[in-house]
Amino acid sequence: MSVSRSLPPASSSISGRVRRIGRLIALIGIILPLLLIGLNKFQPFEVALLKPLIGGTPWLAWMLGVFGDAGTARLLGVVEMFTAALLIVSPWSRRAALAAGVLASGTFAVTCSTLLALPIWEPSAGGFPYLSFAGTFLIKDVALLGIGLVVLSEALVRNDIGTK
Repeated sequence: MSVSRSLPPASSSISGRVRRIGRLIALIGIILPLLLIGLNKFQPFEVALLKPLIGGTPWLAWMLGVFGDAGTARLLGVVEMFTAALLIVSPWSRRAALAAGVLASGTFAVTCSTLLALPIWEPSAGGFPYLSFAGTFLIKDVALLGIGLVVLSEALVRNDIGTK
């Protein structure tokens, strides 16, 4: 992740070191879920877990009819792992950073959108604010969307897009 022009340059100060460490951890924190969960998409157990989540989201359910259960899971897995690979090289490549920012932001925007369609409140606990399994599985994607948007915004600066 590059340093945004709106922030003062990271220095050898404590705040600069904390920022660099935080940025590295944030980058690792978005790469690991994309990579590991993307790999899971090729396993039968993950295909079975995804089917009701995708099928229960009207704007995604079409994928099951077009690609099938396993095909949909594998397509999502490929996108996730490709995005993770781009994020890995993003500190050294401004083009990879731009593509990674777009893909990560898009991926997590879509998964966050499922929070609007799926039953995320646990009825046996009285509903809100108690999350169901689907809710606990998906709520982390709000933070990952934020990291994706940070990567994207920094990539836009690095590529001199929308800075004027």
